[in-house]
Amino acid sequence: MSSMQQLLIIEDDARLAQMVAEYLGRSGYAVNHAIDARTGLNLLQDPPGGHRPDLLILDLMLPDMDGLEVCRRVRALPPPLGQVPVLMLTAKGDPMDRIIGLELGADDYLPKPFEPRELLARIRAVLRRRVEGVAPALQLMRFGSLELDRDARSVTVGGRPAELTSYQFDLLMTLAERAGRVLTRDQIMEAVRGRELEAFDRSIDVHMGRIRAAIEADPKNPKRILTVRGVGYVFAKQQD
Repeated sequence: MSSMQQLLIIEDDARLAQMVAEYLGRSGYAVNHAIDARTGLNLLQDPPGGHRPDLLILDLMLPDMDGLEVCRRVRALPPPLGQVPVLMLTAKGDPMDRIIGLELGADDYLPKPFEPRELLARIRAVLRRRVEGVAPALQLMRFGSLELDRDARSVTVGGRPAELTSYQFDLLMTLAERAGRVLTRDQIMEAVRGRELEAFDRSIDVHMGRIRAAIEADPKNPKRILTVRGVGYVFAKQQD
């Protein structure tokens, strides 16, 4: 089995994809490229050599299918395949594209045009969350009917699985580990992503909304993740 981390790029600009693949290849990654959405989805589910990608780089604008639809289909796949981290490439950095992509389950975004070094930094940050997610603390955390399993990177509510992306799982763990402590958005971003990347506050809010939808009985009136106006978020110690 290959020890190199596997990346899948779904990008219709062949020249850009080749440049990115060569750059990432020199940085120690094994890269596969798909020119369109359907080929990319096939490669994701039936990868060469059986090596599932550790991360998907997904262009928003594809000739045969909208990148947002691709992201939606990826997240609909059964785990662990449907939990693959997704880094979305968005044209011109349109804020609405970013927000919609995050709502659909993308872990990060990068507007075009971009510097390959920034892409590499973001890839490393996303993958670092995956490989460093297990800390020497309780592997299984319970808060009433909510259960978080570090090893399995899974969340259940009342015994039923809650569907979260890799990034959302890390956000939830960051809050749960500090239950009762109010965290600012910057503190959350530093804990989850590291200092080298620029924080985008609204992305935290979007992800928190998705987490609440997955774990709260009534997401509009949350009991687990509470908003502290003008400050950030707090994970409630006392729950059902």
